[in-house]
Amino acid sequence: MIACLGLFASALIAATVLPMQSEAVLVGLLLGEAHSVVWLLVFATTGNVLGSLVNWLLGCFALRFQNRRWFPASEDQLHRAEAWYRRYGRWSLLGSWLPIVGDPLTVMAGILREPLWMFLLLVTIAKAGRYLVLAAATLSWIG
Repeated sequence: MIACLGLFASALIAATVLPMQSEAVLVGLLLGEAHSVVWLLVFATTGNVLGSLVNWLLGCFALRFQNRRWFPASEDQLHRAEAWYRRYGRWSLLGSWLPIVGDPLTVMAGILREPLWMFLLLVTIAKAGRYLVLAAATLSWIG
């Protein structure tokens, strides 16, 4: 159970703006064959979705601080990100699993007040899909 909680924590942290590699933890646990694949996928997905929810919440409150010196994005950067998100819409959240762009996508969804139910639905599909493909590849279910 401690290993599953470690996977959950690494997946949660990995989905926030902090660096972490939940994929390596999942692969290690899968190769150890001591845990149910289904439960590992549930723990990883749940942690990763909750981490993205943290980003969404940060986005909801971020603009309150945009005029502070320490704010991490300029007004121009925010406008570009907003234009990009509006261009591709909520379906871009299916890319929330992607490195580099996934975390900012979830923050921008919060800034633009993407409805929580839609956010959770799309992000869960994306995160679960990524972990499922990783598990399948690790366990040689694919090619």
